[in-house]
Amino acid sequence: MIVAAGAVSSYNVDKKICHTGGDKAMPSYRKSAQVDMTHGSVLGRAALFALPICAGNILQLLYSTVDTLVIGNFCDTTALASVATSSQPLEILLCVFVGIGSGISILVSQAVGRGDRDQLQKLVRTSVWLLFAASLPLTVIGLLLGPWMLRLMQVPADAMPGAVLYLRITMLGILGNMGYNFNAGLLRGIGNSSSSLLLLFISCAANIVLDLVLTGALGLGIGGVAAATAIALFLSWICSIFYIRRCTELALPVLPCGFDAGTLRQIVRIGLPLGLNSALYSIGHVFLQALYNLQGSVFVAGCSVAGKVGGLANITVTSLSQATSVFAGQNLGAQDYRRLRRGGWLLPAASGLLALAGGLLMAACCRPLLLLFTQDEAVLAFAVRYIRVVLPFQWCYAAFNAIMSFANGMGEIRYATIVNIILLWGVRIPASYLLAWLGYGGYAMAGVPLSFVAGLLAMLFYYKSHAWADIRAHAEAQESAK
Repeated sequence: MIVAAGAVSSYNVDKKICHTGGDKAMPSYRKSAQVDMTHGSVLGRAALFALPICAGNILQLLYSTVDTLVIGNFCDTTALASVATSSQPLEILLCVFVGIGSGISILVSQAVGRGDRDQLQKLVRTSVWLLFAASLPLTVIGLLLGPWMLRLMQVPADAMPGAVLYLRITMLGILGNMGYNFNAGLLRGIGNSSSSLLLLFISCAANIVLDLVLTGALGLGIGGVAAATAIALFLSWICSIFYIRRCTELALPVLPCGFDAGTLRQIVRIGLPLGLNSALYSIGHVFLQALYNLQGSVFVAGCSVAGKVGGLANITVTSLSQATSVFAGQNLGAQDYRRLRRGGWLLPAASGLLALAGGLLMAACCRPLLLLFTQDEAVLAFAVRYIRVVLPFQWCYAAFNAIMSFANGMGEIRYATIVNIILLWGVRIPASYLLAWLGYGGYAMAGVPLSFVAGLLAMLFYYKSHAWADIRAHAEAQESAK
């Protein structure tokens, strides 16, 4: 939330809600696996935190990439399009609660920075209650509404049966999906980003084995790939429960055992705007997917394959963004405004430079990687075009996403949410549809880099906001007091 200059910022007010003493010692959650973002080199600590997330993102990308590889090699182009078009309905249903999971992570990082043990345990207990309260109804809703949403997206007729099958099976994995993401948010909030890597490795290995057995050996096709994904998600969740209970001091209950009303309100206040932002974003991608679907299965398959390869260049972006959010939360809790001022511009700059190098390299060397997914020349042509149009501008996305993550970690949700909505609904979707209307549907992906540039320009105004002015004023006051 952006506030008037000189006024008490929203995050200062928030500290009064659950602040139990800024002079408390840091909890003993900071074992070897945890990273204290309040001390040491800003970039060094962020990199130490981001590297396990980066490796984990590779494994998560491998999740969907293995599905695409197996489908591409054991099935046909129609099956590839089916899997590509079936993920959006699930994302729409989950994104609100994934955003709430991010809100939990932000609140945990702020509590850790303050050394507030009691609030940490309230957050843990309330998050488990919220997981079960939300996931089971979502599963039923997804099974009932999923096929209707696919029809609304104008999925190609030849891809519809496979898309419905994949969606219904993966919907059964919602509890495991949400459970793992909530628990990963708890771990990130206390500064532990490395443990998720082992948990993801276990589930990813299971996913690969099950893909090869169910689809490659038993010939179950799309159903086999979907079942492997759902089972692996539950395995991730179960392993995360065991890890948190045995290797951290967080008393994580296995089943819901009540919640704290005040803590639930805080989670909803921070997480709901993030979730609604993600929901609007996912709904926007349904409109984009509908436009892509109108270009035919070959175009859809090409964009899907390009998305897997392009995701490699996006790994550092998401990793550093999560590190930036935790950095902001922990240092806000510790009230180190000088460190916040430095990290607030240094981390976005570093993220942009890394993404620029990765995007240009991937655009130049994409074809050999794309050949791993498909030998179809028509599909390859669209995939190469997508990567060369989008990835050279990935650095803009990296920089503005890091600024957004910093603002979110500070509790400044509104500004970032408005910018995200504008760049999608005001730039990306209209530009893509305009290109299609002008007869350039094969270049509809050009709306993506245009939105990246618009997003960066918009988020740069954060440094002119009252919230940033407050950080600078507090930092100068701390310097004068030394």
